[in-house]
Parts: sequence; structure tokens; C-alpha cells
Amino acid sequence: MLASLIGPVVGLLDKFIEDKDQKNKLAHEIATMAQKHAHEANHRSIWVAGWRPACGWICAAALGWHFILQPIVLFLAAVFNIVLPVPSFDMGSLMTVLMGMLGLGGLRTFEKQKGVTK
Repeated sequence: MLASLIGPVVGLLDKFIEDKDQKNKLAHEIATMAQKHAHEANHRSIWVAGWRPACGWICAAALGWHFILQPIVLFLAAVFNIVLPVPSFDMGSLMTVLMGMLGLGGLRTFEKQKGVTK
């Protein structure tokens, strides 16, 4: 599967780099990086393979709190005349991380639609 993903990238090198040695060196580096990331994703340890899903779940929990739970809690507190100090967090930073993750997921979907992956 990695070969099907690396092939188009290496094909682009042919268009932009004329020096055969430099092209081969870059192709090797690309293949090495892809292997490293594939190994990381299949690792048995949650500390190695689980950091990307953990970021996704943290973003989902923060969005759930900010847009669903917090308004409900504040509404109920107002109904019962309870003053709650609700901490706020930087939504700009959260959205940067989330949009980056969703963008990468969108590229993966695009690859699947084009038949690059199985």
C-alpha cells in the first residue's frame, strides 16, 4: 500500500528534479519517512500509535463542551439562580489543530475517491 502512495510523489520528482542522484536520494528519504509513519501507526503501544486519535478525541471533547454542554449548564444555572465561574479556553488554537486534522482526513478521503488506496 505504501508503494501506491509513494509512487505518485516520486513521479513528481521526475518532473521537477533533473539530477538523477538527487532524485534517488529524495525518493529514498520519502520512502523512509513513509515507513516510519506506517510503523508508528501500527505500533502496539498506545503511547506511540495513539497520540493522533488522542488529539482528535480531545478536540471533540472540547468542542462538545464549548458548543453543547457549557450552554446547557449555564442555562440550568441561570434557571436556578446559581452563579458558576466557567473557565474559557482559546478556541482559535483548538480550531487550528482541529482544522489541520480534518484537512488531512479530507486529503485521505480524496485519495480513496481517486482510487489511490484500497
